[in-house]
Amino acid sequence: MAAGSLLAASSTVIYQFGRNTALTTKPNSLAVGLSGLARDTMLQRKGSHILRKKNGLNIFMVVQQTRNENENEVIEKSDTEKISDSMKGYNHVTLSRVEERLARKKLERTTYLVAATLSSLGISAMAVMAVYYRFSWQMEGGEVPLLELAGTFALSVGAAVGMEFWARWAHRALWHASLWHMHESHHRPREGPFELNDVFAIINAAPAIALLLYGFLNRGLFPGLCFGAGLGITVFGMAYMFVHDGLVHRRFPVGPIAHVPYLRKVAAAHQLHHADKFQGVPYGLFLGPQELEEVGGMEELEKEIKRRTKLSQNIP
Repeated sequence: MAAGSLLAASSTVIYQFGRNTALTTKPNSLAVGLSGLARDTMLQRKGSHILRKKNGLNIFMVVQQTRNENENEVIEKSDTEKISDSMKGYNHVTLSRVEERLARKKLERTTYLVAATLSSLGISAMAVMAVYYRFSWQMEGGEVPLLELAGTFALSVGAAVGMEFWARWAHRALWHASLWHMHESHHRPREGPFELNDVFAIINAAPAIALLLYGFLNRGLFPGLCFGAGLGITVFGMAYMFVHDGLVHRRFPVGPIAHVPYLRKVAAAHQLHHADKFQGVPYGLFLGPQELEEVGGMEELEKEIKRRTKLSQNIP
């Protein structure tokens, strides 16, 4: 009887283990029969083998599940650390690129600043010396050529003002038309301190130098008018460089002129030209606000002024 009970208990354990774990095949009919005969006896015994086996198996399964969860947690932590390391590497690369770009921009601004300063000082020095020596030579005979002096002064102012209208017409009819292949470089992100559009400054400087030279080497009313015209073009070119290149496009620092209210309005108006909100208007520079007023762009001009003011003050 004891042997039969032991065989039944063993068969039941094998059956339960096979059913729960699918590690064994189903028991045969003999084992099932013996299991049925001894079932009541086994249930009456406390701490039976079946319960111990089941509990042991459950404990094993819980321990195995906990171990798997711990392993998954370790894997997740490992993946997180890998992602974190890769992000650190990405941030390092991004930071290096930003630093490289800032260094390149700083070098570009410094290069253009040196070029602009040298050219401005050189042109200014030549213009001042030419004016001084020309008028001193004219007054060597004791008579002051008032008509010639008046003509020189009038043409200086007239040429400076006239260049604004010339620049407006040329900008619309030439630079944005047949000469767009050169001017286009000014409407794209600049690579390097200079752009192809800078050639126009040299083109405008050529007649100014020719007029100054002719007026300097000759006396009389007509040479005086030519000298004044060359002087006016030179003054306009220098003002254009400081306001357009320095104040508007920030190719070099301009100092206190950035705080002049009308010049800030001029800079904002030219920025709207690059935004192309009014079909390119304004095409002029110093009279740009008046052009925008004619096409109903004053509201946009005020918005652009506020935007540039916040940007200059680093207000988020």
